[in-house]
Amino acid sequence: MLTARQRMVRGYGFAIFEDGTRRFNSVGHSYHEDIKAYAAANFGKDKIDGALSTERITENEYQETLSLIGTDQANEWSGI
Repeated sequence: MLTARQRMVRGYGFAIFEDGTRRFNSVGHSYHEDIKAYAAANFGKDKIDGALSTERITENEYQETLSLIGTDQANEWSGI
């Protein structure tokens, strides 16, 4: 069973990277790193690239997300 935080991170991840209904600046700062780690673990590079190209994320957020791919921090979020 997912924790409340895991559900929030997953929801924010989809809202930011998938459909653009949220931006990082509309989400509590304490969630930012976990959302990036979630995206790094669960979304392909093409989806992350798409979020950047449609301006759902900034260049800095993009680079921070890519830097997490394959890390232990991201792997903790894999499959959630």
